[in-house]
Amino acid sequence: MASAHDPARNETGERLIAPVPRVTIEAFCETPAVAAVMEIVAADRRLARAQTKLAMGGASAAVEAFRHAPTPNVIILETNSDREAILTHLDSLSEVCDVGTRVLVVGHVNDVQLYRELVRRGVSDYLIAPLSVVDTIAAISDLFATPGAEPLGRTIAVIGAKGGVGASTVAHNLGWSIARSAHLATVIADLDIAFGTAGLDFNQDPPQGIAEAVFSPDRVDANLVDRLLSRCSDNLSLLAAPAVLDRTCDLNESAFDQLLDVLRASIPAIVLDMPHVWTAWLRRVLIAADEIVIVVEPDLANLRNAKNLADLLRQTRPNDRKPRLVLNRVGVPKRPEITAADFLKAFDAELAATIPFDAQLFGTAANGGQMLSEVQPSGKVPAVFDELAAAITGRAEQRRGRASAFLTPIIARLARRKS
Repeated sequence: MASAHDPARNETGERLIAPVPRVTIEAFCETPAVAAVMEIVAADRRLARAQTKLAMGGASAAVEAFRHAPTPNVIILETNSDREAILTHLDSLSEVCDVGTRVLVVGHVNDVQLYRELVRRGVSDYLIAPLSVVDTIAAISDLFATPGAEPLGRTIAVIGAKGGVGASTVAHNLGWSIARSAHLATVIADLDIAFGTAGLDFNQDPPQGIAEAVFSPDRVDANLVDRLLSRCSDNLSLLAAPAVLDRTCDLNESAFDQLLDVLRASIPAIVLDMPHVWTAWLRRVLIAADEIVIVVEPDLANLRNAKNLADLLRQTRPNDRKPRLVLNRVGVPKRPEITAADFLKAFDAELAATIPFDAQLFGTAANGGQMLSEVQPSGKVPAVFDELAAAITGRAEQRRGRASAFLTPIIARLARRKS
């Protein structure tokens, strides 16, 4: 018995860890090793909304701490004691523990009988040291998961290292490929409220879009998002930006939190088209994303900016996959270029795709409100996006035309309404 915890996984076997809600967590450790792991866990992006406190002393310290104080939503107890001592401490804790508090026990003994006794006393999970950071995060996250619920969707943030490098084009064609080739219900959210181009690229002009959700976050729920989505194809919908200058976009740091929570609850893939700005809300959305794609052109300014981004992400997301690098517009005639090898030498990133310069193809698609695969169905460049989509979703490219096995309720309702 390694642990009672069985982390949620999607149909490709990839672990899915949902962000922990706004709860209070207090951990009482006995050994420096477990305390060090808990410090890393507390700093993880998925616990950004939780308030976490760490203390030494184990179960006995927890009993004393809550004898005259309310208990938090989650108590994590490390114990090095024998079975009888552990159960005695838990019985004492139960006398001062508030109703609804969840308890995780970290032990150093792989003991099935102990686990059964803990379950009988209402312990939520039993983890065995030495702890894995990711397993511990998953265990805390799963305390708040709804039994039998579908796995949460994944957010894929696409950001340019420099303005004008084609990050929006990459985001839109990537979303199209995820919906078409990976057969996942997908939403493209254009976060550039003032100057977004998603509506233009998909030849859509919806009367409402993402601004209605962002400027009124208290109203955001599944029904509102349903009304705001604009359908592009069977598996693809769009949250378009108004791209007008009738008001400024001085958003607070949590402006997109509620919208992204609603989308993740029902949409398997959410592609975030990130503007080239640096604000508190953009930093928050970027760090919280499940996947990050950095789009660059092969020049020195892009190299510097991409390195700065990668360094920040390494520091703030130590338990996540490193960002994927997309080298765009490679091979412009007579332009000196920095090679992909030099980019990868400069910072730690994964070269996910190299997109060749093709002014005719990209210009025709942009001016016609089409995706690249619509202009050139069997072309090499659209194939690059299909491969990138397969890599991000963890799927091999499937046969085109196959019906999606994951048509979400929002998109299904949208399809019926549009028909």
